[in-house]
Amino acid sequence: MTPSSPHPAHPHRPLILGSTSRYRHELLSRLRWPFEVVAPEVDETPLAGEVPKDLATRLALAKARAVAVQFPQALVIGSDQVADLRGQPLGKPGTHERARAQLRQMSGQTVVFQTALAVVCQASGFEQVDLAPVQVQFRDLSDAEIEHYLLTEQPYDCAGSAKSEGLGIALLERIDNDDPTALIGLPLIRTCRLLRAAGLPLLSAP
Repeated sequence: MTPSSPHPAHPHRPLILGSTSRYRHELLSRLRWPFEVVAPEVDETPLAGEVPKDLATRLALAKARAVAVQFPQALVIGSDQVADLRGQPLGKPGTHERARAQLRQMSGQTVVFQTALAVVCQASGFEQVDLAPVQVQFRDLSDAEIEHYLLTEQPYDCAGSAKSEGLGIALLERIDNDDPTALIGLPLIRTCRLLRAAGLPLLSAP
């Protein structure tokens, strides 16, 4: 959806999610605040030597800025997630074969899912970024378990090939984080914090 003038009668700045992720859309909907969705056009290729947390942070900000240029009066949310396996970035697998390879790599390992968040408003000059790292301990996984999981859930659009909100929870030993929705793709505690800082009163009537 590409708004020409999102919510023109709204007393507050319009809110835009700069993402086509269905997971982030569902999460942001939980806040019960009207928003539009605009796809950011950003090259997500990692830079040479870029560590996962820096990659996630850079892309979250780039996505928010790319949409904010089009809609300078809006508050724009950008987010990105990169799975960090001992400093190696693991993105969305895209295919069954790559997902299988990722899960074999992560079997028995601790993986840090680096979920970055940015909120930008070009008109007001507001720009803040936050990072929600989530430590995930994977079980020792057999090839049969990996194959069954992938065929059942097909998590090919998820960083690290694991959907913790679905059957992917059976792949895990434990999850350690301070923002419960960060692993799904949008850390809502941090999102609320940044939106309040930008002047959006989430607990008042929109």
